[in-house]
Amino acid sequence: MQTAIVTLFPELFAVFLDTSFVKRARETNRLGVHLEQLREHGLGRHRSVDDTPYGGGSGMVMRPDCVVAAMEAAECAIGGRAVRVLLTPQGEPFRQSVAEELSAQERLLLVCGRYEGFDERVRLFVDREVSLGDFVLTGGEVAAMAIIEACVRLLPDVLGNAVSSVEESFSAAWGGGLEYPQFTRPPEFRGHGVPEVLVSGNHARIAAWRREQATERTAARRPDLERRNPGVGRS
Repeated sequence: MQTAIVTLFPELFAVFLDTSFVKRARETNRLGVHLEQLREHGLGRHRSVDDTPYGGGSGMVMRPDCVVAAMEAAECAIGGRAVRVLLTPQGEPFRQSVAEELSAQERLLLVCGRYEGFDERVRLFVDREVSLGDFVLTGGEVAAMAIIEACVRLLPDVLGNAVSSVEESFSAAWGGGLEYPQFTRPPEFRGHGVPEVLVSGNHARIAAWRREQATERTAARRPDLERRNPGVGRS
């Protein structure tokens, strides 16, 4: 997957791209990343990429000419037209299903905003808008990192255990619900033990217990997932 990121702060990605599974994906050519400095497409002596809003109001708005020019340059750098994703609190919620869709793309372009947001006309030049949730960040860089990491985990041979990305929260294996509780050594910790069923060796009982726990946990912690996916956790 070839990925380009349009940003005013490419230096924020340095450690992220050189750490853990993201680094492994880059080293094995599962992931290519190009950082497009938006400032290079700015105007005037100060390379300005924003301006005051028409109609008045506080803050500055990112200019469409600068942003779109950066998007097009970024696509040239990764070899062609990409799925263009605008990172904005007004976008669709970023869910596991969205990560699965984006990870299947040959080329992906993430556009990070700053200031008071984008000129509305920028939206005419993107394919979709995505939000991490109902809160506002200073810029889109953290959202871009979250999306890249969620997608990278789904690429072939990136995780050491392929099943890790199948049997987990929000996956199809659990009907889009939460994963069951996990336990490891020691068998006793400060008065709290491991459920007997997990050390029974009875795989049918273990599977049934996990399905039950996943259903109960989803109902208790995320009833919205249960409403959205009837029968969640019962696969």
